[in-house]
Amino acid sequence: MFDWLQSFADWLIYDVIGIATHSKLGDALNFFVFDTVKIFILLFVVTLLMGTINAYFPIEKVRSFLTKRKWYGLDYFVASFFGTITPFCSCSSVPLFIGFVKGGIPLGVTLAFLISSPLVDAVTVAIFFGMFGFKTTIIYVTSGIILSMIAGYILGRMKLESLLTDWVKQLLINKQVIYEGEAEVSLSFYKRVPGILKEALEIVKGVALYILLGIAIGGIMHGYIPTGFFEAYISKSNPFAVPIAVILGIPMYSNTAGILPIMQVLVEKGIPLGTVIAFSMAVVGLSIPEGLLLKKVMTTKMLLIFFAVVTLCIIISGYLFNLIL
Repeated sequence: MFDWLQSFADWLIYDVIGIATHSKLGDALNFFVFDTVKIFILLFVVTLLMGTINAYFPIEKVRSFLTKRKWYGLDYFVASFFGTITPFCSCSSVPLFIGFVKGGIPLGVTLAFLISSPLVDAVTVAIFFGMFGFKTTIIYVTSGIILSMIAGYILGRMKLESLLTDWVKQLLINKQVIYEGEAEVSLSFYKRVPGILKEALEIVKGVALYILLGIAIGGIMHGYIPTGFFEAYISKSNPFAVPIAVILGIPMYSNTAGILPIMQVLVEKGIPLGTVIAFSMAVVGLSIPEGLLLKKVMTTKMLLIFFAVVTLCIIISGYLFNLIL
């Protein structure tokens, strides 16, 4: 879908500006241009889509359906599974998070989606299968869904709604005013379009600075942190390799497909697969750029709780994989 954008980024950085191909600066700037344009396109499209759904979908019935029935964890599974089939990185998932919260979906279920979305997608499954085989691919996909369900459930039980930012709370108030108005319900789609566009632009404007800061940091890390740096600290002989791998992965910023080549090198160096998977999950699910983006929707306290719970779940899963495999 974005092959044209990668060609544009290559042309702009390497041909027009004249920076050497595959240099640290070139890779960092290329990453910044590609991800900035891609994420803003996805952000606007997804926000428009969620705005349209919010304008027509029976939100109260959905909320009642999810909250008043005993799902026995199925709602968390549905959210986690939906997260795995959406082609969005953690940064692009933020507008969907906003849409879910505005739609009245329980926060724990929404967070389960937010965690699973960057971890697994169709491209990842295809590449993972080619690199590691069917068994390992199934383990990774299943673990991504289960991890998201467990973390989402734990966070949901903590009742963190009061720790959402005032900006999100204001969006919720505005949503309630819109949906409680009887005249708004009878409007045609043509008459709804200006309101949907205005809301989409306001959301994009509200998170734009966070996106630019996040991608800038991610680009610097992407271009200047060498792969060999990690191999020295997460070998098989180190009993603390899993938490170290997770901590080292947090400053990185990439999607799963982008981190898979590094995973392959680490496995070839003899690093246990569970440690490598934990490292990958930390890179795509706990990045500092993602934290900067989430600051728009979460207070600092909520963000720290979110990162702590997900980090703990990733570390435990890493140790379990090492024992099983």
